Amino acid sequence: MKVVVSIPDPLFTAAEKLARRLNLSADQLYTAALERFVQDYDDEAITTKLNEVYASEASTLDPVLQSIQSHSVK
Repeated sequence: MKVVVSIPDPLFTAAEKLARRLNLSADQLYTAALERFVQDYDDEAITTKLNEVYASEASTLDPVLQSIQSHSVK
């Protein structure tokens, strides 16, 4: 899909330089950047990854750390 967007000149210039340095087309660079941005803000994906971690790891706090934390808030 073709899209027209406006971006500040300094950002455009920096993106063009980066694309050349990475040997990417501007389309490839903008697509990769937008994919990364969307992925970083995808709450469902974050929740899924956290669920994967806590499926195999305990989610409890170490007893020593728990004790220190309890004493620090009293």
